[in-house]
Amino acid sequence: MEDRRVRNWGCAKFAALLITLLLAVGAGFWFLGQSVKQQFTGPDPVTVAQASLQGLREQNRLSTFAARYVAVVTSKQSRLGMSAQKTLIMPGMVRYEIDMAKLEQKNVQWDANAKRLTVTLPPVEIVGPEIDLNAMREYDAGGLLMRFTDVEDRLDAANRKAGQAELVRQAREATPMKLAKDATRRAVERSFTMPLEAAGIDASVQVLFPDERTDTRRERWDSSRSPAEVVGNRW
Repeated sequence: MEDRRVRNWGCAKFAALLITLLLAVGAGFWFLGQSVKQQFTGPDPVTVAQASLQGLREQNRLSTFAARYVAVVTSKQSRLGMSAQKTLIMPGMVRYEIDMAKLEQKNVQWDANAKRLTVTLPPVEIVGPEIDLNAMREYDAGGLLMRFTDVEDRLDAANRKAGQAELVRQAREATPMKLAKDATRRAVERSFTMPLEAAGIDASVQVLFPDERTDTRRERWDSSRSPAEVVGNRW
């Protein structure tokens, strides 16, 4: 009887050790499978894109295009039966910038089926103009009225105000705005494409501005999970 209990206990112990060994082997194969799967599937494009997004936001403002314009404006004043006028030639530099701090996760959308990353940027902002004071030129007519009254000061103030407005108007024309958008688009495309290529991810990058969006459906980074969920599951 005693021998039978000893044998039974020994069999139970052996079975427990065998089960433990099988579980350990199974866990080892599972971890190995996960490692192999990660090696062959490569990095998650959402994680790579999120890192690129953070890098762009840290730049605060992105300036990729600048242009020089020249405004020619004339102001006139009449007093005491006399008239005076001044013409101002005002050159100035205008920069086109994007406030990258406004770029949010919802502005970056990943289409897994098309393998396409779409980035919607904030609007282009015009900064300036920065007036080239050394290159300004003035021409006047009506010397007596300007000599004995404050007309010249009024003409100068009107010309400076009109000149700056004219420089901004030129900067907002369709052609320079398109050039500024295209330059910004190329810079942002590189900021996302290069990390994706370095990670071995075959994906296209599309950069849009708010006035270029044609779809009304707000997609997420992928069809099932938010970026926070994707990154959270990887830790």
